Amino acid sequence: MDTTKPSLLFIHGAWHGKWCFERYFCGYFQQRGYDVHALDLPEHGEKFTGVRQQRWLSVRDYVTAVSDYAATLPTPPIVIGHSMGGFVVQKYLEQHPAPAGVLLASAPPSGVWRTTLKIARHYPRHFLQTNLSLSLWPLVNAPELAQAHFFSANISPADLQTYFQQLHSESYRAFVDMLLLNLPRPKRVKAPMLVLGAANDTIFTPQEVKATAAAYHTEATIFPNMAHDMMLESGWQQVADAICTWLQGMGFAARKIS
Repeated sequence: MDTTKPSLLFIHGAWHGKWCFERYFCGYFQQRGYDVHALDLPEHGEKFTGVRQQRWLSVRDYVTAVSDYAATLPTPPIVIGHSMGGFVVQKYLEQHPAPAGVLLASAPPSGVWRTTLKIARHYPRHFLQTNLSLSLWPLVNAPELAQAHFFSANISPADLQTYFQQLHSESYRAFVDMLLLNLPRPKRVKAPMLVLGAANDTIFTPQEVKATAAAYHTEATIFPNMAHDMMLESGWQQVADAICTWLQGMGFAARKIS
């Protein structure tokens, strides 16, 4: 393996785990010669042990997990984050060197207050349950809720069930961090950034994605007919192609496969 080329490190969003990148993205980039890594954040994916253990984990805890994993790689990786993972990427890049960052349907540097208001308005009972239980699980605790937040209407029932079964709760503390306690500071980020969003995203709208891009002095690319989970939607390869093209344009071509 050519260790002079930066690795790709994928960071999942709230309620998810590394499985959401392993389904399509990891294989796609591995086939193109990239050294690919995806991690489960603390108490996520295969590491999830329960709501109580997860409840008070902070965004800082998540950034530390990314930093610890990145330190095991030969060179600082290109960090690619989805949703809350994009928020974590922004916070990571404030203090850690990286060749580049990629944000997919990312939580914006202004915080998640707009999303919070939308959820409170459209799902008041679930929002109340979330705050009473100090757990974000009530927001996604049924397949129809998962589809409304993450997926397009045309997702197959089988895929929806597969993805729903892998979701779990999210840290209430991390939610509060993203709301107001630990917002990103874009001026501290020196790495070049690629910002991508989805036209039908009900979590972070195209307008919010464009504002995120502006904060990092770039322009967003918005994919039509796509919902929040861009790496799992039927058009996922268009998103992967866009990342690959950008990486090559930035000089981060992968090693050649003989």
